[in-house]
Amino acid sequence: MSLLRATGIEAGVGSVTACRNLNLTLKPGEIWSVLGRNGVGKTTLLLTLAGLIPLWDGEIELGGESLDRLSRRERAQRLGILFQHSETLFSTRVIDAVMTGRHPWVSGWRGTSHQDEEIVQEELHRVGLERFSERMVTTLSGGERRRMEIAALCAQQTPVVLLDEPVNHLDLHYQVDLMGAMLKEWQRKGCAVMMVMHDLNLALRFSNRLLLMFGESETLQGTVNDLATEENLSRLYQHEFQRYWVAEKPLFYPL
Repeated sequence: MSLLRATGIEAGVGSVTACRNLNLTLKPGEIWSVLGRNGVGKTTLLLTLAGLIPLWDGEIELGGESLDRLSRRERAQRLGILFQHSETLFSTRVIDAVMTGRHPWVSGWRGTSHQDEEIVQEELHRVGLERFSERMVTTLSGGERRRMEIAALCAQQTPVVLLDEPVNHLDLHYQVDLMGAMLKEWQRKGCAVMMVMHDLNLALRFSNRLLLMFGESETLQGTVNDLATEENLSRLYQHEFQRYWVAEKPLFYPL
């Protein structure tokens, strides 16, 4: 069963073609990392899969239905996205910002429910911001704001999760422990996750599948075990990499 399927898609923006004739299937429990140099179109692909950038060619399906035929509300119930950069800061409480994650599920005539409030409080606690719920968003540090955005995404409770540089501004503790715990939770629930990552070793640690973007619309996809080789990664980043083994896990470092 696929949660998101892209068939023969061509995506890009301006003069940059991110992919051409790409077939992609995201299944329950899969965690994908998208790797590649700056400017090859990783973010463009992610935004296209979310329906936020027009598709040049091909078709994208969410839960077996064409993305084009779904309303904005239906899309938001099936797919959540964490953007690379924060939106313009606005003056609101942290708890209200996280509550926006529940909006796709809230009926316009009844407003938020006690269950919505419980979900928001649970996610604030998960990211360590429960004591910040009444703070204004504009008073948060970059790392605190990132955790707030992650809490809002988790509160949305979608089967497909797209993450663009999710560890931006996060301290090492949150990069490893918080993101690791959330990814395991999404995997346990049968979600499909795709994330754009710059930290190569963190991506390999968390993922079971990779999409390598070489530029000029060339891509390669497969399991981490198959694709995480010195040859592939050296060609991907146009710099030689050496693989080392630590506690039976591979780590790659540039030479």
